[in-house]
Amino acid sequence: MSRIPSRRRFLQAVSAGAASVALPAFAAYPDRPIRIVVTFPAGGASDIVARALGEQLATKLGQAVVVDNRPGAGGSVGGLNVTQSAPDGYTLMLSNSTPISIGPFALEKQPYDPVEGFTHIALVGSAPCVVMANPKSGLKTIADLEAMAKKSGRLDFGSGGPASIGHIYGELMKNALGINMVHVPYRGGAPMTTDLIAGVVPVGIDVVTAFVPYFKSGQILPLAVTSANRSPLVPDVPSVVESGHRRLVLDNFFGLSGPAKLPADVVTRLHAAVNEILAGADFKRRMVDLGISTNAVSQPAFAAFVKEQVAQLAPAVKAAGVKL
Repeated sequence: MSRIPSRRRFLQAVSAGAASVALPAFAAYPDRPIRIVVTFPAGGASDIVARALGEQLATKLGQAVVVDNRPGAGGSVGGLNVTQSAPDGYTLMLSNSTPISIGPFALEKQPYDPVEGFTHIALVGSAPCVVMANPKSGLKTIADLEAMAKKSGRLDFGSGGPASIGHIYGELMKNALGINMVHVPYRGGAPMTTDLIAGVVPVGIDVVTAFVPYFKSGQILPLAVTSANRSPLVPDVPSVVESGHRRLVLDNFFGLSGPAKLPADVVTRLHAAVNEILAGADFKRRMVDLGISTNAVSQPAFAAFVKEQVAQLAPAVKAAGVKL
């Protein structure tokens, strides 16, 4: 009788032996520190949001989260760094309207596609701009602003700088209302605020957060916030929708994004972690202090929101002829 095993028995033996060998398992995400790129200098709203989010993500994911500030070129320096990073979930970005919907379109050569060049993972929240005026200007509402611009043929407005969200919003107003608004650029919100209080410019447009103390003191008069609803930071100020201008709704969003083609399981893990953080009372309270309304939505809904805002703002940036 032959002692040579049949082919079938031989393969079974080999298979059983292979099964008994311990093979290295793939590590579950994440297994090392995560980097969140912030496209602005330390200390601003985006930086504060990123650090608050990173602190809680570290607890949820069991890994350190490091904030990496990479400002410049309307947020495009940091944005480009993220799009060129490996799509493994270890390089993320605190995305918002500037590096996504404005900055790339204000450069001579667009450095990346803000829709297809990223995986937009989760919406954190949004903060409106505010259209405001010097109290002695005679302006109290958006209707007053429209009437003054049409009567005089020109209305100057200040913002935090060329291609800032305040600047681009002014261009949107100009086109939507059919008025001549002339942008007066400043190097940041602080010098614009000084001139607005002094009456050098009659109107200013910027993110609402930094201006609450001036509203309370009466040095600056808010006309409307640019969101669909009132801001919890300034609940007495009407929205542009209440002012009769639904076309002028614009929120400066804050979200978590990563390079294009992030693995689905990584996106799912990060999206769930962010939404858990948004449900926490402490995080919500910290965001309200910044004038940011938190809003948990599905990942596809966030991606669709980004695409819609890019379609809204990119033409305004190009029409304004802004070059960074």
